[in-house]
Amino acid sequence: MATDASWQESVTPGRFAGKTVIVTGAGSGIGQATALRVAREGGRVVAADISQERLDELVAHNADLDLVPVAGDISTEETVAAIVGAAGGKVDALANVAGIMDNFAPIHDVDDDTWDRVFRINVTALMRLTRAVLPLMLEAGTGSVVNVASEAGLRGSAAGAAYTASKHAVVGLTKNSAVMYGPKGLRFNAVAPGATITNIVANWGSQLAVERLGPLMQANIPAPATAAQLAASITFLLSDDGTNINGAVLASDGGWSAL
Repeated sequence: MATDASWQESVTPGRFAGKTVIVTGAGSGIGQATALRVAREGGRVVAADISQERLDELVAHNADLDLVPVAGDISTEETVAAIVGAAGGKVDALANVAGIMDNFAPIHDVDDDTWDRVFRINVTALMRLTRAVLPLMLEAGTGSVVNVASEAGLRGSAAGAAYTASKHAVVGLTKNSAVMYGPKGLRFNAVAPGATITNIVANWGSQLAVERLGPLMQANIPAPATAAQLAASITFLLSDDGTNINGAVLASDGGWSAL
């Protein structure tokens, strides 16, 4: 299944006009593509990333856009506070994009450091930032949160035990939040990317994973999507175009989840 090479990003002018949107992982990949799409559509973007250098480049190359960079480790309360502070008391939408991969190891090969780091970034950091912006959204009576899960949040054959468990947790947080806050005017949805062209590197850390997952991936994974294609899915749910969609997990995977 080949990627649609003819697809071109089509910006919707003014879709995020007057809105402040936080995007994590904004220094590269899907996060950067999402931040740029929102900003090109009129939004003020608080762009968070662990790399100051990547953020500096992002801002320098897009001086015409309203990008507010915040560098730091999003798993720390200090960085979370800095992100919320940069938003200036108003958060209309939040895209939790930042995440890290594991080394495909099954449980018997997982080391504690990998497990803790994957959950700290993929789950705990997401929870803490969402927790911090919720009071602003609840006060406003509106808000949209999109969490980036993964194909690994839908199946057991897309990654190792740590990453797979972390992305299933993201799906659970998304659905629970949709139930809890839907009546308050807030929407929580997730996007589950398949293979995507980003700078995230995953190395095989287990012979068992090579034997079991390698053939499955080689046979079933569609061609990688671009980061901009994922940003199109994410911004749709972030925007008012996603009205009436709450608690959904959108598989943006080229049809992988249908196989």
